[in-house]
Formats: sequence, structure tokens, C-alpha cells
Amino acid sequence: MNLNNRQESIRVPAEVPAALETVAALALLRHNLPGTAQIDVTFCDDDFIRQLNRDWRKKDSPTDVLSFPQLDSFDNLPPGEEILLGDIVISLERAAVQAEEFGHDLRREILYLFVHGLLHLLGYDHCGDEEKEKMRRTEEILLAAVGAQQ
Repeated sequence: MNLNNRQESIRVPAEVPAALETVAALALLRHNLPGTAQIDVTFCDDDFIRQLNRDWRKKDSPTDVLSFPQLDSFDNLPPGEEILLGDIVISLERAAVQAEEFGHDLRREILYLFVHGLLHLLGYDHCGDEEKEKMRRTEEILLAAVGAQQ
């Protein structure tokens, strides 16, 4: 996993990088994916994510997390080899505001946003009620593994 910090105003809690690695490894195991996955995670501010959201989703507003999957299918992956799973971009400004709104700490919110983005990289979506519920259950299982459940 590659971590990039493109903002300076909010400090990422020290234990977050290791927790991200743990969650990613558990998610890969849970989804029977071989080997390891390359995931690029970028922490940014609202201005940066707003530009991405505008350019890629045609929504001219900041958001909390964006995912950019690199795989269309998980069929026929080479066993044991590293796969390029994709990119996750998290606005730490949004994360801080949401953590306060939801009454939990910044660590939990960053981990939630990462898990949410990671599940999108793994093909999850939340368009319908059934898909949304499946994604939410999986998020909570992965968050519980690093002590970040609600």
C-alpha cells in the first residue's frame, strides 16, 4: 500500500497506516484474492477531492472518499502475484467534520472511509437496498477486525 498525504492541516493518527494494511489484507482474504494488492491511498483536503469529483464524476462539490478501481474482473488473476487494485482518495477535512457529526474519533472515520472505498475497488456498490445492506455488513465486519466498529 502506498500512502500519500496531499494536505497539511490535519494529522493522520499514528495507528491508522497499520490498521489500513490490516483491513486491506483481511478484505483480500475474505474475497479469496490471491497474493497481495497494490492500493494507493491519498489523503487530501476538500479542494483537491472537489477537483477530482468534478473531473471524474461531474459533481462540483467535495466528497469524503473516491475510489478508482483498476480491475474490471477478478476472474483469472495470476495466483500469488500482486494485483493493482486501485486508488482511494480521502478528504481529511470531510473526515474530521463527519467524525464530529457522528460522535466518533478521526481514526474511526478514516478507517470507515478507507473500508468503504476498498469495497468499491472490490466491486461493491450501494445503489439498491440489498447491495447497500451487503456492503454495510461487510464494512462493519472489517472495521470490527481493527476495533473501529460503531
